[in-house]
Order: sequence, then structure tokens, then C-alpha cells
Amino acid sequence: MGKLLLTLLLLASLPLLSQKSEADPLFSKAIGENIRKYRVESRRAYRSRDEERAQFLFDSLVNNVVNGTLLDNFSVRKFSGRKTSLHKFKKPIYLITYASWCVPNAGEIPAFNDIAEKNFNEVDFVVLFWGSKRKIRKFKRKYNKRVHILYVDEKENRNDFAIRIMKHSVGFPTSFFISRKKNILDVRRNHLDKYDKKYASSYKANYESYMSGVSLLKTELRN
Repeated sequence: MGKLLLTLLLLASLPLLSQKSEADPLFSKAIGENIRKYRVESRRAYRSRDEERAQFLFDSLVNNVVNGTLLDNFSVRKFSGRKTSLHKFKKPIYLITYASWCVPNAGEIPAFNDIAEKNFNEVDFVVLFWGSKRKIRKFKRKYNKRVHILYVDEKENRNDFAIRIMKHSVGFPTSFFISRKKNILDVRRNHLDKYDKKYASSYKANYESYMSGVSLLKTELRN
């Protein structure tokens, strides 16, 4: 009787396990099944200079495919040369993908530093760079100690599909909002004008944008 009851309980739990697995696919798997069509359509939109259509396609990809997926646990480098992985961060993660050839506007980095300084106890702030390590080092000096600066060695990560997608399909700079359990809550492109030279207005716009992302992460943390 005991064995029969145990068997029934195990069988009853299988659908639940199956649903859990289906609810949390890997980011790389989910986007890999949809990225080809997205690339074709988005390139067509950009060629015709239809920015509204391009943004619609990006938002659809994020809302219908990316959100809720589990971020792959890929390994990247610290500036010390040591490897680390995204899953080693235990708090919700505010992750910005960046590149050494991007040009930040006047208030972008100072605003992020101030947000990180005020919220680092609850959120891990990470900037993941692509490009020349020498140039990235110059960026690193501008960030405060509350921001974790990591970089992608593309020779090491050439077979990492999630990293390739972040670079070639999602673009730079882009913000990923990641829960403690490493589920992606949202992905947003950083749309702010890179040529805004007025520090005060640039800082204010960036600060409000970053704070919106922090609020999303803190809401998930409370829940």
C-alpha cells in the first residue's frame, strides 16, 4: 500500500515538473527558435528607415519570447583576469551590455554610479563589455566600486550562443533586468540621445531611466 501511494504521488507530480520546465526555458533556446525571423524583419525595417516598426519588432521579441526565460550561466572575465559567471551574483541583476566603441552621453555614467551607490545592497549592478580591453579600461575608471565591470573575450566565448545573441541581435547598449533566480524580467534598449552635451538634462534623463529599472527589480525582490 505504501509503495502504491508513493508511486501515485510521483506520477501526480510529473505534470507539475513538466510545467515548471516549460515555464522556464533557457534564454538561448527560446531566442534561438525565433531569432532568424526577427533578424530578417528588423533588417528590412532598418533598411527602410522605419524605426517605429523596428522598435515594435524588438518589443514583440522581448515580451513574447525573452521575458520569463532563464539566463544562461555563461562565464566571462573580470579585469583581474579571473573568470566569473552571471549566476554567481545572488541579488537581482541590473545588467547593461556595452561596447568599447559606444559613446556615452554626458550624464550617463554619473547617473548609473549614483543609482548603484544608493541601491547596491539590494541590486547587483553589472556592465558587460565587448571590445578592446585597453579601451574598456578607460571606461572602467569612470565607474565607481559599486558597479561590476566584466568583459567578453570573444576567443573564449565564440561557442556561447547567448553571448553572440546579446551582441549581434539585441545590440548595444541594452539593459537586462534579471531576477534572483536568473529569470529575465525585461530587456530595454538604452534610447537616450548620445549627442546630448548638456550635463544636467542628460543626467536627469538617465537617472530616471535607470531608476525605472531598479524599481522593477525591487518589486520582484519584494514579491
